[in-house]
Amino acid sequence: MNFVIIVAGGKGLRMGADLPKQFLPIGGKPVLMHTLEAFHKADAAMRLILVLPQSQQTYWKSLCETHAFTIPHQVADGGETRFHSVKNGLALVDEAGLVGVHDGVRPFASIEVIRRCYAEAARYKAVVPVIDVVETIRMVQGDDSQTVDRNLYKLGQTPQVFDVALLKQAYHQSYIPGFTDDASVVEAYGGKIHLTEGNRENIKITTPFDLKIAETILQK
Repeated sequence: MNFVIIVAGGKGLRMGADLPKQFLPIGGKPVLMHTLEAFHKADAAMRLILVLPQSQQTYWKSLCETHAFTIPHQVADGGETRFHSVKNGLALVDEAGLVGVHDGVRPFASIEVIRRCYAEAARYKAVVPVIDVVETIRMVQGDDSQTVDRNLYKLGQTPQVFDVALLKQAYHQSYIPGFTDDASVVEAYGGKIHLTEGNRENIKITTPFDLKIAETILQK
């Protein structure tokens, strides 16, 4: 069985909007609906688990009614941190198989990337999509900085996809601030991460500029 945990607990502070960023409209409907649709299109049999703060769940339900959004999904309560939110979502994963974790405000993961992440996770157990760094990178140390070789670095995206048993075991660890994504949790447990090619359109919408880019991507 394939699962995906879609984490959407943002408050949208950097967006400067009244609504949390996952509920802001692009192409006439909330960002989060585009995200759920991407996974449903990639695999209609996949079980979708949406993690939302309790305070946002009633509003989400009303949005689904307004937009006649009927893609089946379960809702789990958001936690204090992303780590705790994913852990709450994992509690609803009740079968062996593969589980992806995806940012709710990344609505443009391509069907090809989603399917490839799951296919490769069946072999490698832990897969992260990445893209190349195209800008110059400078490492800052105090008042000094120096250029570093950008070819040594990749930009991580989601969905990050794992064997269910592996991810559940990794999430038995105690939380530390260094857990910035699920790969870091699995690595701390001793798991090895396999990288696969992501898609550059798979942006994380966090600022007003990102929202403009998202509208442009949708138009194309």
